[in-house]
Amino acid sequence: MNTADRVEFTKEMRDYTILAPNMADIHFSLLINIFSQYGYKVELLKNDGRTVVDEGLKYVHNDTCYPALLVIGQLIDALNTGKYDPNKTALLITQSGGGCRASNYIHLLRKALKKAGYPQVPVISLNLSGLEKNSGFKIRISMALKMLSAVIYGDLIMLLKNQVEPYEQNEGDCKKLVQKWIDVISDMFRRGRGYSFGEMKKNLPKITKSFAEVPVKNIVKTKVGVVGEIYVKYSPLANNHLEEFLFGQGCEVMVPGLLGFFLFKVDNRLEDIKLYGGSKIKKIAMQFAIWYLTKIETTLLDAVKAYGHFTVPSTYAHIKEMCTKIIGPGCKMGEGWLLTAEMMELIESGYGNIVCAQPFGCLPNHIVGKGMIRKLKEMYPESNIVPIDYDPGATKVNQENRIRLMLAVAKENLGCSGGCCSSSCSACTMNQ
Repeated sequence: MNTADRVEFTKEMRDYTILAPNMADIHFSLLINIFSQYGYKVELLKNDGRTVVDEGLKYVHNDTCYPALLVIGQLIDALNTGKYDPNKTALLITQSGGGCRASNYIHLLRKALKKAGYPQVPVISLNLSGLEKNSGFKIRISMALKMLSAVIYGDLIMLLKNQVEPYEQNEGDCKKLVQKWIDVISDMFRRGRGYSFGEMKKNLPKITKSFAEVPVKNIVKTKVGVVGEIYVKYSPLANNHLEEFLFGQGCEVMVPGLLGFFLFKVDNRLEDIKLYGGSKIKKIAMQFAIWYLTKIETTLLDAVKAYGHFTVPSTYAHIKEMCTKIIGPGCKMGEGWLLTAEMMELIESGYGNIVCAQPFGCLPNHIVGKGMIRKLKEMYPESNIVPIDYDPGATKVNQENRIRLMLAVAKENLGCSGGCCSSSCSACTMNQ
C-alpha cells in the first residue's frame, strides 16, 4: 500500500474505538488506562487461540514473522466478530524504528485490512522515532512520562508477582494484589500523580512491602528464566501461555523487565555514534536519557531490596559489561546482545533453567539466542537452556514436551523427584 493510500487518524476521529494488541498484561493494562485520560477510547484485545493464528495466516506469509502474523491476526479477528463498527474503529500498533521487521508490521496490517474488506480503518503508529504522524493522535510529554512510569510499575509488579505467587498460602492473593495496584496506579495517573521521579521513589517500596506481606509456604520450587524475542517472551498468545504452564509445573518464573529493553534501545543510539559518528546534540540527548533511565533503574532495584528476600535483578550496566566478554555491543538487531546478556544474568541469579522463546523466522534472535547456548554451556556448565520455536506449524504439545524434558533435568539437578519440595526434604534443604 502506498503512503498516499494511508488512512490518517484525524481529530474528527477522537470518538473512535481504538483496538490495541496485547503483549505484557500488567504493563499494557496500565498503558491503556493512560490513553483514556487523554480522550482516547482504547481497548486491549484479549482474543486468543487458533482462530487468531488462522486469521493471520490469511494475510501474512508464514516466513515473514510470527509476531506480525499474530498481531495482525488478532486485530482482524476482532474486527470480524462484528463487535466493532469498522467505520468507527481504529487500530494501534507500535513501531520500534530499528532494523527488525517489526517496524514494517504497520504496512502489512494496512494491506491485510484492504484484503479483509476494511480499507477505511485507520492504523495509528505508536513510535518515538518520528516514523508516522497522525493529526488526531499525539504523544504529549506528560503522556510519555506516564507511559514510562507505567513500564517501571509494571516491571516491579511482574517481578514481585512471579516471586511470590508460586509460594502463596492462599490461592489468588497475588492476582488480587496485582489488580489492586493496577487500579491504584491508574487512579493516580487520572489525578495527575504518581509518574514523577519523586512519587515513584515513594510508591515503589510500598508495592514491594505489600507483596512481602503475602503469606507464603516454606517450600522450594524449580527456578526457570524466560528470555527471547520481546513479543514472544511476554505475550501469552505468542508463547502458548508459557508462564502459566511453568507455574502449573511447580516452577518459579523470572522474566526480565521492559526497562532493560528501553535502556538497550537508547544505548544503541550511543553505540551507533561511537561506531559511525553522528550528531553531538543527539549524543547529549541520548546520554541524558541513559542517565535518567539509570536513575529510575536504581530506584526500582532499591525498592526490590527494601522488604522481604526478593531476588534483585542486575543493573543494565552490569549485564552489558558481563556480556561484552563474548559478544560485542554492535550486535543489536532484534534483541541483540541483550538476549545473551539476560541469559547470563539469569544463570548468575540462580535461574539457570532457561526457556529461550523465539519466532521460527527471527534470524537475529536465533543467532544471539540458540546460537549462543553452546558458549554459555562452556562458561556455565550448570546451565540448563532449551530453545523453543514458536510458529503456526509448531504444536503446543511438542513445545511443552521439550520444556518438560528441561524441567526433568532441572529437578534432577535440584536433587529430588518433584518440582516442589517441602522444607522437610533433605535434598531441598541442602539446596536452600
